[in-house]
Amino acid sequence: MPLQLFAHPFSSYCQKVLIALYENELPFQFRLLGPDEPETGAQFQALWPIRRMPVLLDNGRTVVESSIIIEYLGLYHPGMVRLLPGTVEAALEVRMMDRFFDNYVMTPMQKFVFDSLRPVDKRDAYGVEEARVLLERAYAWLDETLAGRTWAAGEAFSLADCAAAPALFYADWVHPIAESFAWVRAYRQRLLARPSVARVVDEARPYRGLFPLGAPDRD
Repeated sequence: MPLQLFAHPFSSYCQKVLIALYENELPFQFRLLGPDEPETGAQFQALWPIRRMPVLLDNGRTVVESSIIIEYLGLYHPGMVRLLPGTVEAALEVRMMDRFFDNYVMTPMQKFVFDSLRPVDKRDAYGVEEARVLLERAYAWLDETLAGRTWAAGEAFSLADCAAAPALFYADWVHPIAESFAWVRAYRQRLLARPSVARVVDEARPYRGLFPLGAPDRD
């Protein structure tokens, strides 16, 4: 039975896992989560009552959390592209960068999005400003860290880049990356040119109208 991924193409964390699947051309069944798929939604909730995408189902085994799913794939469904290095030291750097993109780019980016979905009288302007400051600090740190690197953790595409692609893609929509952060901007363009990343971006294009802040006419 093929792998099953419960996900939505426009979700950043789902895109993170999709990039990993596409990198290694792993066969899987995409289980679209949406209002028109109530049976899929019911199965998803039964598998993971926390109800956070994505969820991987592998012959009855449920795997949750995007980073864990990607590591799981590397262990049980390895392909030609090794997304986590074999040495402990190199793997630690990749995991650190993965957490950086999830915690300090993806999370503050989502603050902008989720706040815009709240009723006007429940919005958190202070929290959004905090998120803006955090993103700016993250861009600055990343610009220094990426100097001389091709990918997030060195010269090999990895788990960290799977996290970086959707994080920087959407973050630049809510708080544009300044031209002064030339390394970050160039890295984002390299990510967008990667076939696996370009594929998830194209698959998500029909859903851009769902972006509550309005998707820019680019990328």
